Amino acid sequence: MRIRVISEFKDREALGEVAEKLEEVYGEKSEIEVVEELIDKRFLNPLRNQYDAWRIVQHYRRFLNAGEYLLLVTDKDIYAGDLNFVFGLAWRGVAIISTCRLFPEFYGQPPDRRLFIERAVKEAVHEIGHLHGLTHCDDEKCVMKFSNSILDTDDKSCELCEKCSSKLRFSRF
Repeated sequence: MRIRVISEFKDREALGEVAEKLEEVYGEKSEIEVVEELIDKRFLNPLRNQYDAWRIVQHYRRFLNAGEYLLLVTDKDIYAGDLNFVFGLAWRGVAIISTCRLFPEFYGQPPDRRLFIERAVKEAVHEIGHLHGLTHCDDEKCVMKFSNSILDTDDKSCELCEKCSSKLRFSRF
């Protein structure tokens, strides 16, 4: 398998770190493709001023090639179902993460590039984990722990715990 990262977020350094960590954790080649527009207005819910992550992921399944996963990276605010927002979502070979709520500035804090990149890496590793069949984990430090807020994302590591690593190895047989 390979991971194709398609992004309208144009920070190549951050995207490079995401791709590098995905390769390290999952052992799969990651390729980055930067595009002008990934998500257009048809996915916008004007009442919420957010983009519907489920519809986006379903739409992009048609661009999924055999032997790959797609990771979409957007700077737009996304939601799913009744949730106020999501950092990311994964379904049947396609995942999306939003950088919108990963910036410290979103929470009234000073800019911190390292913290932002760390958050983006964690969310990408988490969503690709779902594409590999991993579910949410109870281990507080595991990257597969559900993030209900940015504090949850900050508290966990960017690594799989031993239990999730074992599940991943087992799923590859």
